[in-house]
Amino acid sequence: MFYKPGSHRENGFKRDPFKAFVSPRPIGWISTINEHGQSNLAPYSFFNAVSADPPCVMFASGGRMDGKGKKDSQINAEQTGEFVCSIVGHDQREAMNQTSIHLPYGEDEMPNAGLEGEASKLVKPLRVKNAPVHLECKYMQSIQMPCWHEGRENWVIFGEVVGIHVDPKIIKDGLVDVTLYQPVSRLGYMDYSAVTELFQMDRPD
Repeated sequence: MFYKPGSHRENGFKRDPFKAFVSPRPIGWISTINEHGQSNLAPYSFFNAVSADPPCVMFASGGRMDGKGKKDSQINAEQTGEFVCSIVGHDQREAMNQTSIHLPYGEDEMPNAGLEGEASKLVKPLRVKNAPVHLECKYMQSIQMPCWHEGRENWVIFGEVVGIHVDPKIIKDGLVDVTLYQPVSRLGYMDYSAVTELFQMDRPD
């Protein structure tokens, strides 16, 4: 079967399967503050590491559903120059989903999801308390992507990781054991997965 993006229904799909094909995708739980010091927290399933030296990450934002500009996380990161990515473990899955709610700009999602924040070391945005890993980031740049929908925007936001917090309980024999916190990832549709087992392969050279 071959089809062009956007023609999935004509080819028998009930919903666009693109996100199911490109999966699993790690979730970037992005916390920011605005210029008035108000906190924001939102999950992004278009998230990943993009380099290791220095370590840099990206999250992609599709803009507001009403078409009225950028999402809060992007606005805050661009204005203040900072954000934090908390990694979502299996224990945080329900709270993470709750923070995807659309609240008015400046309203903090953490209390609404039953979460607490804790201070970061090098940046001002709060970390999500009890998340297994936090990446403190300095904003680098935003790149605008094409968008099919008139009035909507697609952006990729890059940040350099300048500080890392890790729960000592997930370290085993000097290595991070992902099965101890089972990072949650996004699949297609409303489906998610968690890492519960792994396998190893050595490189051929």
